[in-house]
Amino acid sequence: MMSSQLTTIGIITYDFQHLKTEQLVTGLLLRNRLGASREVEIKLFALPFSPRPEREVLFKHRPDQSAAAVTRDLARAYNIEFIPCTYNEMPDLADYYLIAGAGILSPAAIGRKKIVNAHPGIIPAARGLDAFKWSIFHGVPLGITLHFVDADVDSGDVIAIVETPVLPEDDIFTLARRHYELEIEMLVDFRALLQVGGADSKGYPERPARMRMPRALEKDMLERFETYKEEFSVASLSRWRQHRVDTARVG
Repeated sequence: MMSSQLTTIGIITYDFQHLKTEQLVTGLLLRNRLGASREVEIKLFALPFSPRPEREVLFKHRPDQSAAAVTRDLARAYNIEFIPCTYNEMPDLADYYLIAGAGILSPAAIGRKKIVNAHPGIIPAARGLDAFKWSIFHGVPLGITLHFVDADVDSGDVIAIVETPVLPEDDIFTLARRHYELEIEMLVDFRALLQVGGADSKGYPERPARMRMPRALEKDMLERFETYKEEFSVASLSRWRQHRVDTARVG
């Protein structure tokens, strides 16, 4: 852990093109320029990238992460330290670490680092992969959970939960875009959210971590969207939340 006048933020990413990394770097540097928060020093901790076969899906709910700068080039352009590392070895050279992209880090790599992740679902209602799609499928509110990383999947201490607004005019594309953008905003502003504290997951149902959504269920999820939108629009969400609280009290 570093101790200096600056807050050192390590961004855990891939040694490859990566959109989310580019967005985080841009957002943090803009905060520096505007003086909106305490100045930061950024370091990129780059994991090896292994291309995976592209999955056939009915609906891509996240933007193409390869439509961005190569992280080495990004570091060079902004004079940011670029540190190659592995899933088993990662030097402790920052006050906080933000996950832009990574598989499962080993306990040795995690160590005692303060690693922050933005999970694109509300924990404990939507753990694991494809949280956006599973939230709609299971009929639970959409949101982002900012949490510390430990050895288990999506189970570290929760910093903040922010629900994604669902507007009456949304189609699934506009909602997916807003949901992804909220994820970026919460990571960029993680220090402010740390100060606020008090994340409350009461009233949300608890579900096990899920894998990728099969195409057959994805079709069902898309068919449920209009009903979901009616139930979880900004105007309706408070009624859902009160229902969950009342149910918890009865139980």
